[in-house]
Amino acid sequence: MKVLVNLQVVPIGTEVSVSRYIAACAQELDAAGLHHELHANGTNIEGEWDAVFAAIRRCHEAVHALGAPRIQTFISAGTRTDRDQSLQDKVASVAARRG
Repeated sequence: MKVLVNLQVVPIGTEVSVSRYIAACAQELDAAGLHHELHANGTNIEGEWDAVFAAIRRCHEAVHALGAPRIQTFISAGTRTDRDQSLQDKVASVAARRG
C-alpha cells in the first residue's frame, strides 16, 4: 500500500541545533530510495508502507547512533484506495485552486 507521510524527528537531550540529526535521517531516506522533501518543520515521504516505516526505524537508529538518548517522533500518514496520488499531485491540486 502506498503511503504519504509527514515525519518530524525530534532528538531530545542533545545540543540546540538538530540539523546533523535530520541530515542523518535524510541519508537513510536516500539510501532507501524513497522520494522525500524536507520542509521547515519536518519531512514529507512517499512510498510503499513497509519501505517507509522501515526507513523511519533506520532514522531512529541513526539518530541514536549520533548520541541522542531520546527521540520523540510525530508521524502523520495518509493512504488512498481510490487513486494513486503523489506529494506533487497534492501540492499541484491546491496551487491550481489558488489561481
